[in-house]
Amino acid sequence: MSIVIYHNPECGTSRNVLEIIRAFAEEPVVIDYLNTGWTRPQLLGLFAAAGLTPREALRISKSPAEELGLTDPAVSDDALLEAMVEHPVLVNRPIVCTPKGVGLCRPSETVFRLIDAASGKTYTKEDGEVIAVP
Repeated sequence: MSIVIYHNPECGTSRNVLEIIRAFAEEPVVIDYLNTGWTRPQLLGLFAAAGLTPREALRISKSPAEELGLTDPAVSDDALLEAMVEHPVLVNRPIVCTPKGVGLCRPSETVFRLIDAASGKTYTKEDGEVIAVP
């Protein structure tokens, strides 16, 4: 199974995770979900595999979540999923799928639990921060 990253090229965290995968694992399948969009079954499968609820996967900053009224705790998971399909930017990113599992990789270094990388090696993020493989 290949590594798959649901990627937003405008997001620094997503870019860092993509480069970490390339540096420590393999060239992943990159899905620009803002262009391809989501389906409800796809989101349900990814969230279930990652152990996330739609609310936990909702991106609030730099998204229309607040203006759409989605931050209200009374909004149902079904309504969140419907909004995520209509507005792909509402899904937090990046989501990474590997043979080791699926995860929302925020912060960037959480991707290390999903790939085989030698402990102690380091990676320098695009902002200059150095992180080490646990």
